[in-house]
Amino acid sequence: MHETGIPWNDPSGEVLRAWLALDREAFYDTSRIAIVPIGLCYPGTVDGADLPPCRECAPLWQPRFRAALPDIRLTLLVGAYAQAFYLRARRKKTLADTVRAWRDYLPEFFPLPHPSWRNIGWRARNPWFEKDVLPALRRRVRTL
Repeated sequence: MHETGIPWNDPSGEVLRAWLALDREAFYDTSRIAIVPIGLCYPGTVDGADLPPCRECAPLWQPRFRAALPDIRLTLLVGAYAQAFYLRARRKKTLADTVRAWRDYLPEFFPLPHPSWRNIGWRARNPWFEKDVLPALRRRVRTL
């Protein structure tokens, strides 16, 4: 992303598009999909991992984006930071618990783990994600 300016233009994006069963053309169709990160500036990395988003970004910009996009039919909450911001007290104790409770957040939100290679272990420890959650996610995306 940082080199090309295209969000999700990396292996994590390939995983996310596979989860959604969308090809690149559909995923980047701006008439159907808005890609808005929870933090709008790149915070940098430490030891190869992205730093958390700046705390002031989401409260300042997320309400403005949502107001400018009045016909939002589903928001994917990719990762713990997006879930913390949008779900607040409705978020469960762990990311796994929040993702497992995806039905509780519909029709507005669908929580997902981050599709990074760093979460391959999480996905291996939580086989229900691919078995139960991904088919439901794909059905929901198809209906939109």
